[in-house]
Order: sequence, then C-alpha cells, then structure tokens
Amino acid sequence: MTMMDSKRDARLTPVLRAVVWGGAGVAWLIPLVAKLLTDLPWTTFDFVAWGVMLLVAASVCEVGLRLSGSLAYRAGVVVAAGTSFLIVWSNLAVGIIGNENNPLNQIFFGVIAIAIVGAFLARFRANGMALAMAVTAAAQFGTGFIALAHEYIVFAIVGVFSLGWLLAAWLFREAARGAATKAD
Repeated sequence: MTMMDSKRDARLTPVLRAVVWGGAGVAWLIPLVAKLLTDLPWTTFDFVAWGVMLLVAASVCEVGLRLSGSLAYRAGVVVAAGTSFLIVWSNLAVGIIGNENNPLNQIFFGVIAIAIVGAFLARFRANGMALAMAVTAAAQFGTGFIALAHEYIVFAIVGVFSLGWLLAAWLFREAARGAATKAD
C-alpha cells in the first residue's frame, strides 16, 4: 500500500463507518415507523431480534473495515455479511422452506456456519476468504436440491443466496490479487 493509498483510506474509513452504522440505524427505524403508521404486526421481541441482527451485521462490517484497507476486501465482507443477514431474516420471518417452523430451514443456518468456520480457518486472509466463500456458495447451492424437493421457488431463492456467496468469493480473490500485485 502506497502512502497515497494510506491517506485515501484514512479519509474513506470514517465515511464507510458512518454508512454502515447509519444504515443499520435507519434500517432499524423503518419497521418502527411502519408500526406507527400501519398495523404492522411486530412485537417487542421482533424489534429486539431485528436490532440484534442489524447490530451483528454492522459489527461484522466494522471488523472488515479494520482488517483490511482493500476496498475489494471490505466489499467482500459487506456482501458476505449481507447475504448472511438476508438468510437469517428470511428464515426467521417466514421460513425459506415452508414456514419458519419447518426444521429443514436449519440447513440454511448451517451454511452460515460454514462461512464463519471457513473465515476463521482462513485467518481472515483474502486468499483463504475467497476459498471459504466459494465452499459456502457450493454448500448453499446444495441446499437448493433439498429445497427443490419441497418448493420449486426456493431453488431460485437459494440461487440468489449462492450468487451472494460467489460475489463475496470473487471480491476476496480480487483483494488477494491486489495484495499480491502490491507486494511485487
């Protein structure tokens, strides 16, 4: 990383943090405003769960901002955290296969566990993260075949999640490529 890159990153980091935490705050307020203006059937537990999910996602993004100055790496973290967030949200809200009480939905939490374990095994290094996200994408795609036996539309939903993991893998690979180029 050159001195110019370091200066640019130093100026960009507070902006990215403001976007992450401000976005999480606004996202938490959206259902609150909807509850005030409509008959949104959310309970206190729903608001707490929503807040915890946003807090975890924003915290993961914060860690990603601290782990690397690479924009590709940071974007990879955001995409992986966002994909995980969407999986959890979908699963808790209505369930991906059937309804939220269908035990088959637990396989989707297993996919997120694969991503987390893979990230730790990779020691959060870009090359390893790329591989971990590719393996996670393959696992996610595999869940599509289980879902296909129950509901055809779920196969498409799983495909979207798989694309999220593949995009994260590509971004981490680009981050690793950029780090290798700078090392030369």
